[in-house]
Amino acid sequence: MISLAGRDILHSWGKFVLTGGGLGLLIGVTLTMAGVYRGMVDDARALLDNSGADLWVVQQGTQGPYAESSSLRDDVVRSVLGLPGVARAANVTYLTMQVREGASPMRVEAREVRAMIVGFEPGQPGEPGYLVAGRHITRGHYEAVVDVRTGYKLGQLIRIRRHDYMVVGLTQRMVSSGGDPMVFIPLKDAQEAQFLKDNDAILNDRARTAANPALNRPGVPGLLEAIQASQVANRNVNTVLVQVQPGVSAQTVAEPIRRWKHLEAYTRVQMEEILVAKLIATSAKQIGMFLVILAIVSAAIVAFIIYTMTLGKIREIAVLKLIGTRNRTIAGMILQQALGLGLIGFVVGKVSATFWAPIFPKYVLLEVNDALLGFGAVMVICALASTLAIRAALKVDPAAAIGG
Repeated sequence: MISLAGRDILHSWGKFVLTGGGLGLLIGVTLTMAGVYRGMVDDARALLDNSGADLWVVQQGTQGPYAESSSLRDDVVRSVLGLPGVARAANVTYLTMQVREGASPMRVEAREVRAMIVGFEPGQPGEPGYLVAGRHITRGHYEAVVDVRTGYKLGQLIRIRRHDYMVVGLTQRMVSSGGDPMVFIPLKDAQEAQFLKDNDAILNDRARTAANPALNRPGVPGLLEAIQASQVANRNVNTVLVQVQPGVSAQTVAEPIRRWKHLEAYTRVQMEEILVAKLIATSAKQIGMFLVILAIVSAAIVAFIIYTMTLGKIREIAVLKLIGTRNRTIAGMILQQALGLGLIGFVVGKVSATFWAPIFPKYVLLEVNDALLGFGAVMVICALASTLAIRAALKVDPAAAIGG
C-alpha cells in the first residue's frame, strides 16, 4: 500500500507539491488568524501587567479606564491611600491619539503614530516597568518614554497636542489592549493634553460665562472668577492604580471603595474579564468565523484535488481490482495521499506563518498548542476530504481494465 501511494505521488510530484504549497498558504493564514487572537489576548494581559496594579479605581458605573471612559478628581487618591491594606496608590491618565514628530522647518509632513498616552507619577504604579535604552523621566514636564514600536528614537522630539516632548527612554512590549504602543509622559502634561481646552475654546467659554446675567448678580461675588478659573485648570484623571499590601486580598480593599467612596473598583481578575471577555469578544467571534471558512475552503481544495487525481487513475484502479487487490488497500492508498498532501500543506503553512508574523502591525502570538491542534485538524480534514475519492474508487468496475 505504501509503495503504491508513494509511486503515484512520485509520478505526479509536481502537481502534488504545488497543491500542497497552495494548501499550505491557506493553513498559514489560518494559523496567523489564531495568532492574531492570541496576540490580542496577550496585549490585554500585558497592559494589566505593565500597570503594576492590583486594583483599578474608576468612575462609578463605568468599566474604565480601558474599555470605557472614566473621569475622577485627582484628590481621590488621598482617600484611597488612607484605606486599610493599601500599600501604594497613584493617579494615571490614558488617552489614545495620534502622536507625530516634533515640528521642524525642514519637514513639510511629520510622521504620525497612533499611540496610547499614559500620564503617570514617577516611582508610582503606572510607570514603565523596564527600559531597553535611555533613562526614566526625571523632569516634571516635556519628557517621554516610548515603546520601540512607535519607531521613535532617543533624543527625538515628538508632538503631543501643543507641546514637544523629548524621548529620553525606550521600553518594549508596552501596548494598549488594541495593540497601540504606549507613550509615557508626566501626569500633569497628560492631564493638560486630555482635559484642557484650547485657547480659543477657553476664550469663547469665558465670554459666554461673562454674558450670563445670573453670574453677575451682586449676591454671588467671586462666582464668575471661580468659574473662569475652573475653565483653565482641570484636575481630573482616568483611574487610580492601587497596590495592596502583601497578604491582603484585593477584593477586601475593593469593598469599602465601592460602598463608601461611591466609586468602582476592579480586581485583576475582573479587569481581565472586561478586556478579554467583553472588549475583544466581537473580534474573537469574527476571527472564529474566518477560521471556520478557511477550514471549509481547505477541505474543499483537498477533496477536489484527491478526487481529480483518483479519476485520472480509473484504469489503474480497475487493474488492481482485477488482480485481486482488496478495497481496503485501495482506500488506504488514497487516504495516504490525502494525508501526505495535508502534511506538506501544514509544513508550508507553519513555516510561512512563522516568517510573516513579525511583519504584521499588530502582535501575532503563535503558540505550540495551537500548532499541534492545527496539525490534528488538518489531518482530520484531509481524511474526511478523501472519502469522496475513496467512494469513487470503490465503485470502479474491474472490467474497465479490459474494456479500455
